[in-house]
Parts: sequence; structure tokens; C-alpha cells
Amino acid sequence: MKRLTLVRHAKSDWSLPGQNDWDRPLNKRGQRDAPEMAKRLRSRKLKPDLMLASPAVRALSTASVMARELKVPATLIAQDERLYLASPSDMLTVLRELGGEAKHVMMFGHNPGMTEFANRLSAGDRIDNLPTCGVFTALFDIRDWSLLDWGSGADAEFDYPKNHS
Repeated sequence: MKRLTLVRHAKSDWSLPGQNDWDRPLNKRGQRDAPEMAKRLRSRKLKPDLMLASPAVRALSTASVMARELKVPATLIAQDERLYLASPSDMLTVLRELGGEAKHVMMFGHNPGMTEFANRLSAGDRIDNLPTCGVFTALFDIRDWSLLDWGSGADAEFDYPKNHS
């Protein structure tokens, strides 16, 4: 069994006019939500073997904060430019290249791709939107990531910052 946890980047700062989309940092809410969501994952014993992140500042910052809270070495964060504003098929390609070693992969990216990817992977319920710092996790009955396919995610769970506040 493999577990995939999708995390949309935490809320980003839009206050600097003309700032490049790639360079937007987390705002105060994002800085608060990322560690909170990581604590929820940790309480469920969900600790990744590998973290894949879009190198955009807001996604990489979310991954870094969560790694720290999950007590996972930052060296487990792999940046992949293909995850910046990626389509579901691009995300699937990235995951299929991983081989079989990692049992639990966390992927940090952007909407609308993340919501659509979660829905296409899930064998069950659909979600309307993966909000900022939202988390979708599912299990896959595969031995190697190259076998990951649409509609094969079981026991899917969905959580987001405002779900418990």
C-alpha cells in the first residue's frame, strides 16, 4: 500500500503590487494554518517518506513549515518545477517516476490542479475545492508509484484549516 497526501499551499500574501506570482510568500494566516494542519497530520501518525513541492515560494514555504512540524528532515523535500500550476496529468507523471521506495508521499502545489487531481484519483467522494492549506490523503493498493492510476484512491480523507475552528 502507498499513501499520497496532497497539500495546497497555505494562504499567500497579495499585498505587494506587481510582485511575481512565483515569489509570493505566506501571509499571517498561511503562517498560522500550515503548522496547524501539520499537527493534525502528526496526530494521525501521517509522516511522509518524501515531500514533493512546487518551487514557488508559497508552496515551498508550506512544505518547509510542515516538515518542521512533522519532524521530517528538510532534506526529504524535493522541488519539482513541473508542479508549479501543474495539471492533474503532469502531477500523475511526476508521481509515476518515483519508483517503489517511498511509502508515503506528500505533494505541495496549486489550484485548480490540486482539486482536480484529488478528484480524479479518488475512488469515492469528490471535493468542490481544496482550499488553501487543505489536505487530501488516500491509500493506493500498489507496490510502485508507476502503477498509480485514476480512480484508485481508497479511504480518502479531506481536511482544511477552517474545518475545526
